[in-house]
Amino acid sequence: MNKRILLLIIIFVIQLVAVGSIFGQEAVAETDQGLNIPFIDITVQEPQNNQEVALSLQILLLLAVITLSPSILILTTSFLRIAIVLDFIRRALSLQQVPPNQVLMGIALFMTLFIMWPTFDEVYQSSFKPFAEGEIGIEEMYEEGISPMRVFMYRQMNDNHEMIQLFMRMRGLPKPNNFAEVPTYVLVPAYILHELTVAFKIGILLFIPFIVIDMVVASTLMSMGMIMLPPIMISLPFKIILFVLVDGWGLITQQLIQSFS
Repeated sequence: MNKRILLLIIIFVIQLVAVGSIFGQEAVAETDQGLNIPFIDITVQEPQNNQEVALSLQILLLLAVITLSPSILILTTSFLRIAIVLDFIRRALSLQQVPPNQVLMGIALFMTLFIMWPTFDEVYQSSFKPFAEGEIGIEEMYEEGISPMRVFMYRQMNDNHEMIQLFMRMRGLPKPNNFAEVPTYVLVPAYILHELTVAFKIGILLFIPFIVIDMVVASTLMSMGMIMLPPIMISLPFKIILFVLVDGWGLITQQLIQSFS
């Protein structure tokens, strides 16, 4: 009895699948205008010439750039240096989750807006606004928009162009006569490595006073015979007190902003 019921169920399912496939083939029909999709008012057409293919590729490229825009803004602005330095501060203070990552990233974001506001305003005035008013095309908008960002990244290197020389040499490009001859795809990775180097140098300087406190506390505990007591439990309050007394957040914020020429 159970086998007969199971067989009937299998036959019923096979019939449903067959009927559904027949209706699906009738519903989705290829016409001369393109592929009509049921319940969706869209007709997918084949490109008629190379210009339509190029337009589709441009749209695809634009969507890819929009998707990657957060990463591009992080790597081409002051956000990278600020975020790394703030994380070094938390590690130097031996704090694991205070302040939380969301707070540190929020501080880095608004400090980036504060530092980059003149550059963003120049991009808006010279690139986006004329393009929105129809005065320039998309290619001119890109050139006018990337120019202030290139100038900002180039100024942060402070005449230290070793990273640019490194990427130019690896790419096999000739020595440029001026900054305008440096390609953007060379300038951006050179700027990223430069920012990482500067951020790590600042982090080393931040670690020095707190390491001294850790060493003093550890030596004191060992001389007292309190080997089982973790030194971090004693040094942490002293490091926080020192950081608050010298107005650490204010000094670090001021020095970070002044580090961007």
